[in-house]
Amino acid sequence: MRTSYRDKKDLTAATRVFVNHLFGKFGLVIVDGDDSILKQDFAPYAREELNKNNCHSEVLNQIEKIKEEYSATYKPQVNPREVNLFYLTPGARYRITQEGSIFHLEGSETSFTSEEIENELANHPERFSPNVLMRPLYQEVVLPNIAYIGGGGELAYWLELKSFFNQQKVLFPLLCLRNSALLLSEKSAKKAKQLDLSVSDLFLKRNALINKKVRQISNIELDLSFLKDALEKQFDHLESLVAATDASFSGAVKAQKIKQFKGVDSIEGRLLKAQKIKLKDHVERLILLHENLFPNESLQERVNNFAPFYLETLKI
Repeated sequence: MRTSYRDKKDLTAATRVFVNHLFGKFGLVIVDGDDSILKQDFAPYAREELNKNNCHSEVLNQIEKIKEEYSATYKPQVNPREVNLFYLTPGARYRITQEGSIFHLEGSETSFTSEEIENELANHPERFSPNVLMRPLYQEVVLPNIAYIGGGGELAYWLELKSFFNQQKVLFPLLCLRNSALLLSEKSAKKAKQLDLSVSDLFLKRNALINKKVRQISNIELDLSFLKDALEKQFDHLESLVAATDASFSGAVKAQKIKQFKGVDSIEGRLLKAQKIKLKDHVERLILLHENLFPNESLQERVNNFAPFYLETLKI
């Protein structure tokens, strides 16, 4: 800490010294993305982004492809902008927006014509910075990789970029999900045991965990799926009668079926809610434990820094 964050003048230099101290012995390459020579290598791609907005169109197409071929419920991690570049000054970073042939620096009075911004890029490429969607392309242009190892959030937006990389004729690396760990304290482990929770239970979404445990410890049957099974058989019989008499009734039968199933779901939900209130103490203990392991229902590693855990090991 003394040789990095206390002695260095800026966060970039401090982080570089700190990370090198921890991992340098394993073989570490640290690249300064703001280096003017690297930005010169990226300038042709930045110029095409300013002129053609290919990132915007290709990423939108890739998102639609993911929805069609993998999951209709897929939600994009990052939505592309028409211009996916920033403009850097010594004291600020401005998002570049475009209106026709005029480029504006959002939040400032500065604007460029198409010719002016091309000249600016040619003379000062270091002033142009990629945003979250253009940065992977920049990385792979200046330092190509066979594989990219990243967290879930990172890989989620990398998945949006495959067709853009193809269009740019840049090799798209293999995507590998990095290892992730959850640190469970002895105290939390003891609480989990007291609540009769398995390790796999701990990784359920909070509401799913609460619902599961409330159903397990309740002295009444909260699962009404047997009613749905019975309704399914009754409506199958009714639909066969309709088909044999007057098919025009089928719409009304289907509507009634949907209504009945929604009614059962509503009753089941209300029963579960009432039982949660009745078992309030148990529910609160579950929430406290889950919050300790998944702060704000997020991964522990996204909220808690490793340093406190590391300091605990020094006390042993």
